Amino acid sequence: MPTVVYPIRLLVPKLLAIVLLAGVAEAQDHLRLRQSRQPREPRMTLFQWSYGTSFSGGAPGMDEPLVADRPDFTEAAVTVGRGVAQLEFGYTYTYDEDGGEKVNSHSYPEPLLRVGMLAEWFEFRIGWNLAEVAEYRGGVTGGAVGSEDIYLGLKIGLTPQEGILPEMALIPQMTVPSGHSAFTADEVLAGLNWIYAWEINDCWSIAGSTQGNGVIDESTLRRYTEITQSAVVGCSLTERIGAYTEWFGSFPYSADTAKPVHYINGGFTYSVTNNLQLDFRAGLGLNRAADNYFLGTGSAVRF
Repeated sequence: MPTVVYPIRLLVPKLLAIVLLAGVAEAQDHLRLRQSRQPREPRMTLFQWSYGTSFSGGAPGMDEPLVADRPDFTEAAVTVGRGVAQLEFGYTYTYDEDGGEKVNSHSYPEPLLRVGMLAEWFEFRIGWNLAEVAEYRGGVTGGAVGSEDIYLGLKIGLTPQEGILPEMALIPQMTVPSGHSAFTADEVLAGLNWIYAWEINDCWSIAGSTQGNGVIDESTLRRYTEITQSAVVGCSLTERIGAYTEWFGSFPYSADTAKPVHYINGGFTYSVTNNLQLDFRAGLGLNRAADNYFLGTGSAVRF
């Protein structure tokens, strides 16, 4: 398999360092305040459902376990909180076989840096990744290794949960053409992710997300819109161990060759401390257009 030299690896650490330093500066001003809230003040979101006080959710305090966007497909409906930085990363192996063609892919280190700025409900996000793909067609082996396009986003905490009314967040997001030629879209692709979640009780929770993103058709190189829907059920097995099961699917609109895909997956999380979480996940494709299966593991650290 050829090895590709990608100059973006020199740029990404600098971008991550700049955002991280901004988060640390915010943390110096607000970390002591967040730790000293006894009792905690009402958690802030951009809006409220009413003028009541029976709210739940919002950015967790430093004395509470972190809430990560991984390992499930559905993002969390909470921000990290002002002055807090959270780094999430992992590895995913994907396998697909169709009509004698086999594709193995590795995705790593999947870093997503989330930095709370300006307000409790506002979060800046930057992500970057390496992809390694090996293809086997008719006895011929091919593939590529290189960086993917940089991801940029803002998470806005919209509402807390109030009774049956959900906790919600909105993520305006985009990818910036910066990756290897085999993986870049060669243009900015924007999208919007709407997340909604409910805590049923101390054990059970449900959530979902609806996204619309710009995508490039791999065969015709034309842009189309992809609608993605997900639904997840989570459960706290113990104080430190959580589990989930989830369905998600993508539905291309006005695409030339792309087909809808459906997946089911599940996994576990383990909170080593309030500021460190480990995870594992596995998933299966439910239709022919989807990959056969994927496996992944990762971590999230808050500071």
